Amino acid sequence: MHALVTPPEPERLFTVSALAAELGVTARTLRFYEDRGLIAPRRLGTTRVYAARDRARMVLILRGKSLGFSLREIAEYLALYKADATGAEQLRALDRAVTASIQRLEQQRTALAQTLAELHELSQQTKHQLAERVE
Repeated sequence: MHALVTPPEPERLFTVSALAAELGVTARTLRFYEDRGLIAPRRLGTTRVYAARDRARMVLILRGKSLGFSLREIAEYLALYKADATGAEQLRALDRAVTASIQRLEQQRTALAQTLAELHELSQQTKHQLAERVE
């Protein structure tokens, strides 16, 4: 008896507009990241198509941008996919970047809290002075 062999499913491809719509970005955004070498669509005739790998990279890019990482940092992170098949170096780089970002945000939060406290104090002083002048 022979086992049935199922053919592999065809790779899902996305047009510029389909991928842009799925990710909630513009076609111009995709072209921007393509120009920066972060994604590399293929061509089917004159149509630019994106594979699942491009989609996954765009998800990482968009998440990185939303977390405040620079394009350089994102590009370095994505480059590690090729350099280390285990993913360990990529995780170490991500941990370093995340730790640095946390430290930077903690410093900003401290500075912001100090500024807010000073503004609240100034507001109270202003209200007190106004109350004295109106009485």
